[in-house]
Amino acid sequence: MKYRMRIVKLFLVSVLLGPGLPALLQSADVDVEKLSAYISKAREDWGVPGLAVAIVKDGKVALARGYGSREMGKLKAVDADTLFAIASNSKAFTSAAIATLVEDGKLDWNDRVRKHLPWFQLYDRYVTEELRVFELLCHRSGLGTFSGDLLWYGTSYSSEEVVRRARFLPPKGVFRSDFGYSNLMFIAAGEVLKAASGKPWSEYVTERFFVPLGMKRTRASVRGLGKVDNVATPHGEVMGKLVTFPWISWDSMGPAGGVISSVRDMSLWMRMQLSEGHWDGRKYFSRESSRKMWKPHMLTGLSAADRKRFPSTHFKAYALGWGTQDYLGRKLVRHGGAYDGMYSGVMLVPEEKLGIVVLTNSMTGISHALILRILDAYLGGRGNDWAAEFLPREKWSQRRKVQVQENLGSSRVEGAEPSLKLTAYAGTYGGQLYGDAAVELEKGRLVVRFKPAEDFVADLKHLRDDTFLLTWRKNFPWFGKGTCRFLVGKSGKVEEMKIDVPNEDFWFTELEFKRR
Repeated sequence: MKYRMRIVKLFLVSVLLGPGLPALLQSADVDVEKLSAYISKAREDWGVPGLAVAIVKDGKVALARGYGSREMGKLKAVDADTLFAIASNSKAFTSAAIATLVEDGKLDWNDRVRKHLPWFQLYDRYVTEELRVFELLCHRSGLGTFSGDLLWYGTSYSSEEVVRRARFLPPKGVFRSDFGYSNLMFIAAGEVLKAASGKPWSEYVTERFFVPLGMKRTRASVRGLGKVDNVATPHGEVMGKLVTFPWISWDSMGPAGGVISSVRDMSLWMRMQLSEGHWDGRKYFSRESSRKMWKPHMLTGLSAADRKRFPSTHFKAYALGWGTQDYLGRKLVRHGGAYDGMYSGVMLVPEEKLGIVVLTNSMTGISHALILRILDAYLGGRGNDWAAEFLPREKWSQRRKVQVQENLGSSRVEGAEPSLKLTAYAGTYGGQLYGDAAVELEKGRLVVRFKPAEDFVADLKHLRDDTFLLTWRKNFPWFGKGTCRFLVGKSGKVEEMKIDVPNEDFWFTELEFKRR
């Protein structure tokens, strides 16, 4: 009788709230096979070679399955054990690792970073002295989003060297007031972990999480990956054509994005997280630490588009290694990840003991669409066809990238000649932040080589004045062509080189290249 009365009350409340607000009656029997069919069709519609999905609910795995192939044009299928890069979903492992050190008494959340890294330095003396350990994990250092990422991407710099060079980055926001997504600060957190534990980040997370949780295939480096079976191949678009990319090392930024895993292994991680650090009779971290890591520390704001598309969402914020928001009356704990040729997403709904992970071998937003569809199924949402809704935007974005590249080449002025002889542009250019680049004359054409990153080699073709079209000799997932502009001083000699490569992730305009 009491159960029936509760159902009636919930029904009345849902009617009073109206259809546009979250349904309070969650479906007890989610049709997982129907969801699986939706995932399969969405993958085909989006042209994603392969992906894997796992859903955990109430401590059990409801789904762990692969779709498509590990590499386009090949028959090897993706399954629940196929390895993918989870990229920035690694940040939650770093935060959890810091939590264990706090509980072991080896550091405190509120310790000044310089207590553990005396050499640590940022753009401002006050920020340098005051930045706390937990603040490395919530993007409020004052640095801009993705600022300094070229320090680790493709370079030979160690993690420590990357962090040391961060002192030359100017702020883009106000310390503790403005959100700026910083991979560099998570790399710094890895250095704090190493100083406090005496072990490198990769070894520490393996011992504290991968091994005891039974994440047998998960690894924290690409080293030795070529000898492992069942590994997905990265894919991305170059000028509108889908191509494969090799696995590259992200070891120097491991604490920000270096984990490689499968959905089966990630289901273990999610179940432990949803149990607030306790799983299978073992304590990984305390419930207090769990609440600390899921607590909003930095508001990120809602865009006008988000407010229109998700009327039940009222806030978005960053916690420690996790993003948080509300959706359909529940708190979500989430993160995305983007590696060269692989995107991923992880979503936790603590109140519902629900966890979702999507790993893909493509650079598209399909993971977000699939997660929303699964959320709706479990939380009583309207069940929008998010994959169909997001796909036109995805295609538009890809077309726009191609157009930007084509426009760069079309800006050439016919018959124009550079103001100086080509030999006058040759030389070494550099600055304190990044290091040197060499401009050389080869077979009558200029070539630029970034010395910290051996794969960053590009040919220069004259466009207009002292500006040249920069064309990389190697394909990169994140960016294509750009421009190289030489600044000529009053003496008539080249004094500086400005590199601009249009993209949304790596800021070449931050790099200083003064003539040496």
